[in-house]
Amino acid sequence: MNMEVFTDMISREVRKRLGEGVCVEVRKVMKNNGTIRHGLMARRAGCNVAPTIYLDTYLEAYKQGIPFGAIVRRVLDAYQEDWGGESVDMGFFRSFEQVRDRICCRLIGRERNGALLEEIPHIEFLDLAVCFYYAYRGGLGDGMIQINNSHMEMWGSNMMELLALSKRNTPRLFPWACCGIEEVLTETADGSDDADFRCILEALCEEVPMKILSNERRIQGAVCMLYPGVLKEMADRIGGDFFIIPSSVHEVILLPDTDKGLNEALKQLIWEVNRTKVAPEEVLSDALYRYDRANGRVMTV
Repeated sequence: MNMEVFTDMISREVRKRLGEGVCVEVRKVMKNNGTIRHGLMARRAGCNVAPTIYLDTYLEAYKQGIPFGAIVRRVLDAYQEDWGGESVDMGFFRSFEQVRDRICCRLIGRERNGALLEEIPHIEFLDLAVCFYYAYRGGLGDGMIQINNSHMEMWGSNMMELLALSKRNTPRLFPWACCGIEEVLTETADGSDDADFRCILEALCEEVPMKILSNERRIQGAVCMLYPGVLKEMADRIGGDFFIIPSSVHEVILLPDTDKGLNEALKQLIWEVNRTKVAPEEVLSDALYRYDRANGRVMTV
């Protein structure tokens, strides 16, 4: 069964179960790296917001043998869990004074996001791009609103102002954290599908200590490598230069440069993991980076 047939079946069944007064539709949503996801939205009459439930993983579950009725129940459960039940006044977003204290930044890859980058303000960094978002907290829960060129023009702002605000706000709202990779492996040991990847990391850890750098929430945390003073502090802790492995948009892995000829092996590992273990929309880069402690710079290896 293809996605179009599946989404049509799901939307018709959800519409029937929710009854009149609820508008149900499926939209194609462009995610990071040009990935297309199929989002089901069910909006109640008189409400200006609706949860988006992405159906792609539900199709995979159906193909693996989960009955269609069980899939529908899961979708409805997700809807009931996510629906706040109230309209949200988004008028505040037109006022720059009301949003400036929650303008933050994240890192995405440039090569895979060419079309997106034409529509959003961004700053180039190596093969990556620093882009901006509004960190939302309120009736919709915690989330992010991508800042587009049209938003910047509406506010009468500019790229440098957004960058300055994000450099102040992002570390404040999303403090950085660093832990040993063993802690992450322990957290994901139960029921993980990435056993082979864990074995590779465990083997590397036996030779050199590895650390995970992210924010405390581990969401969009790769940008922590740009927080002022963070890489210098990590170099002091590690005691020298280190490689930066772009694990995903959510975190990077720091690996001491012990001059053991790891460059090509690490590049191959990054390439393979990005294609087999990381969700397409969460891939950051295929590149390997290195932090030079002497001049305080990050460079591509």
